[in-house]
This record gives sequence, C-alpha cells and structure tokens, in this order.
Amino acid sequence: MHYTELKLAWLNLNRERRRTLISLSAIVVGVVGYLLASGFIDWIFWALRESAIDNGLGHIQISASGFRDSGQADPQGFEIPASAPELEAIRKTPGVVAVAPRLNVSGLVSLGDVTVPFIAEGVDPAIEPRISKDLVIDGEPLGTVADGIVLGRGLARALGARRRDKLAFITSGSTGGLNGVEGRLLGVFSTGVKAYDDVAVRMPLALAQQLARTKKVHLWVIGLDDTTRTDAVANAIAPIAGAAGLEMRTWLQLSDFYRKTVTLMSRQMLVLAVLIALILMLGITNLLTMSALERTGEIGTMLAVGTPRGSVMRIHFAEGVLLGAGGAIVGTIIGIVLAILISWVGIPMPPPPGRDSGYQAEILLSARGIIDATLLALASAAVAGVYPAWRASRMAIVDALRFNR
Repeated sequence: MHYTELKLAWLNLNRERRRTLISLSAIVVGVVGYLLASGFIDWIFWALRESAIDNGLGHIQISASGFRDSGQADPQGFEIPASAPELEAIRKTPGVVAVAPRLNVSGLVSLGDVTVPFIAEGVDPAIEPRISKDLVIDGEPLGTVADGIVLGRGLARALGARRRDKLAFITSGSTGGLNGVEGRLLGVFSTGVKAYDDVAVRMPLALAQQLARTKKVHLWVIGLDDTTRTDAVANAIAPIAGAAGLEMRTWLQLSDFYRKTVTLMSRQMLVLAVLIALILMLGITNLLTMSALERTGEIGTMLAVGTPRGSVMRIHFAEGVLLGAGGAIVGTIIGIVLAILISWVGIPMPPPPGRDSGYQAEILLSARGIIDATLLALASAAVAGVYPAWRASRMAIVDALRFNR
C-alpha cells in the first residue's frame, strides 16, 4: 500500500466527519468495554489464584503417593517424614522461599456439653507465615503458647468458644483406640469458605502429632517467591520427589474451583469478543458502503483516468484499517484511565457461592488484554472494509460516470 493511497483514505474519512466520528465512537466503546471486561476477569483470576495459595494450598504440595485419593480413609497409611534429605534438597531449589510440614487430623472437639466434628491442620508456626497469610480475624496467631490453637469462625460459633477457653480434641488412633489433647483457644480465623470454616482448626504441629501419636506428617507445602515460577520450580523438584516415591501437585492441580472458573469465564469473554466484533463490523461496513456509494462518480473518474482497480480497493480498505487503528488507540487510552479510576474506587462484590464475605474487585489491565483489544478493533475494521473495498473496485466505469448526471 502506497503513501498516496493512505493519504486519500485519510482525506475520504476526514470529509465525512460526522459519519466517521459515529463509527469511530462505536469502535472506542467496543475497545473500552472489552478492556474493562477482560481486566475485571483477569483480576478475578488473580484474586482466586492468590486466595487459594494464601489460604493454605501453597504453591506446591508433596505427599505420599496415593494420599489425595485414599488419605482420608487411611491417614496413618500415607504419612511421610517430617524431616528428610529430600526436604533439604527442595529447600535449596531456586525460587523456594520455605517448605512447611503439615499433619491432617480429624475427630471430635468438645467444650462443656457441646461436641462437634473438626478437621485440623497441624502447622509449624515458625514456617507457616512464610507460605500462607495470617487468617486470624480475632485474637492471636499460632505460636504464642505451645498449646494454643485457632478455630474457624463457624466452628467457634458452634462451640460458643471464647478466647483462652480450653477445648478437648479426640481422635481415633491407628489401632482403634482414642487419643486426646487439650488446646487453648487463641483466636478465630476465616478463609471465606463457610463449609470449611465450620469445621476447621489450626494447631501447632507438635500438638497435632501428639494428638495423632506420630512423629510424621502428611504434606510438605512449598512456598515460592513468585507464583509465575510454579511450573519451573515444579519441574526442578519433580525428580527429587519421584526418587523418594512421593507425589507432587501444584496449586493449579489442587484448585478445581479455580480451573472451572477460568474455563467458564474464558468462554464468556470469547462470546463477548465475538459480539463486539460483529457489532463493529456491521457499523464499519455500513459506513464504508455508504461512502463508496456517495463517491460513485469519483470512483468512476479514477478508473477512467487509469487508476488500477487494485489501488481503488486498497484506498477503501485502508479507510477501514485507519478507523480501526484510531478507535483502538483512543479506546485503549480511555480504557486505561477508566480502569485506574475504577480500581481506585473499587467494585463492591457480593459473597460468591460457598463463601460468607464480599470483597472489593478491581480492574487488572495486562499487556495481553491491551493487545487483544487492539487486535479486535483492527481485525474487525479490516474485515469490515473488505466488501465495500471490493465493491468499489468492481464498479463499471460507464455506469459510475453516469452517476454524476
């Protein structure tokens, strides 16, 4: 495409200013809408990911082979050492911030006349804060006293427990007998998942091992310095885990809810992109077709003086591309400004299904989202310009010249 053809395309758009502005506005609205929608979805993905990691999954988990499938029925049969040479090798892997041992214990917890089921995680209070965030919403975190425990918000309500109350925990041992310990309530935590908070307990690893009568653990939970390095670190430690006969899972493999949410919302964004593209193509096609019809005499004159039909086609095609480029640039600028303002104010969101607290959402713009929005505008405009350009270039010279009479 020559510079002269681009210049003529620009002049054609410039003299039809009102119609050009209407079409340009449609493209800008489409780009802004796509940017804000994709930015909101990207923020949801980011928030879900970080929430899953911070609330206990960590970035990578290592367990005995088969623990995920059969560990609930036979927890004692899938224990691994709390300390091992493989654990030290994993700690030295680049990108690893900490490796925390965890022990899962379930049974009954009592306070006074109230007895309810519980599911506890035994964690190392010195290491765990480097992997998962402090979820305590009332009281003190683990580690201040040796027998201190924290309860999920729903479980604390069911027991009617208050800070410094002593609770009795009972579980069955591997031989069928009952084991029990006492723990002092330090605080209440919330993950936002009501079903989990209704039964959840966190206690020091030593207390959990005393309750389960074991020196081993069920999991090594690995925290990384950057979530984006998960796959690289997983590939690095896979041989270490495999040599010890252990099973490794990343946070993505463990978070079924995240994977399903990404699949669902990605499909919704695809539908939105298709709808925006169709609307833009119809609008731009209408503009360029009307412009070509109004300039039929001019096109006939160009063809009569020897202008190649390919050149005529490229001029009209360039009008669509210029519209798309202008709309993409303006729309991107407006979209970025709006995203910053909306994120600063926040978007109040109700509690999602299965959770008991709302949150403030934001717009997370990424280079991929901006590129997608730009390509959407350019591609829609380019495709929309094909038919009007082809129609203008195929006009019969005699009929086109007669149009002026």
